[in-house]
Amino acid sequence: MNDWQKKSPLDWETYVNKLVKVVAIEKHEYEGWVLTVDPVSASIILATFPEDEKVVISVVMGHAVQEVEILEEGDSEMKQRLSCIFAPQESKAYSPEELEKRKNDLKTWLERNHIPVSEQGESGRTLCVAGVLRIDPPYGPEQCSCSNEIILSRVQGLVQGYLEKQQ
Repeated sequence: MNDWQKKSPLDWETYVNKLVKVVAIEKHEYEGWVLTVDPVSASIILATFPEDEKVVISVVMGHAVQEVEILEEGDSEMKQRLSCIFAPQESKAYSPEELEKRKNDLKTWLERNHIPVSEQGESGRTLCVAGVLRIDPPYGPEQCSCSNEIILSRVQGLVQGYLEKQQ
């Protein structure tokens, strides 16, 4: 096990959102912005932004890492750019007020259609349908989770239909 692999996740976290140069076995060198470090394999995920392409992702396997040198700290603009790399295109940020309204509207609609629903969690952010299905913010079909695939599919269909009527 090399020195890099012996580090703790808290040590690796100090490299996130920084431009680094990684020296790997056989004198291979990689340069890029650290997106994350896998805590199990110690592999480093790097992002580079060539001018002709949007983003290039590289993975340097943890066992191959010999040295990591920080070249530059990431500014707030770079941190934002890195955080959006894996975000879905249609992802939309909701204010706490919008999320509360979406939750209450969906809960009211489910109750009106005689579907048992309750609020769960410390802050009541999660909706629980019939005690077996959870709907987390922002309360769309993708946020439904249930171990029973039939119930999951049917409730996702209901939520999708409800959201299409709202638009």
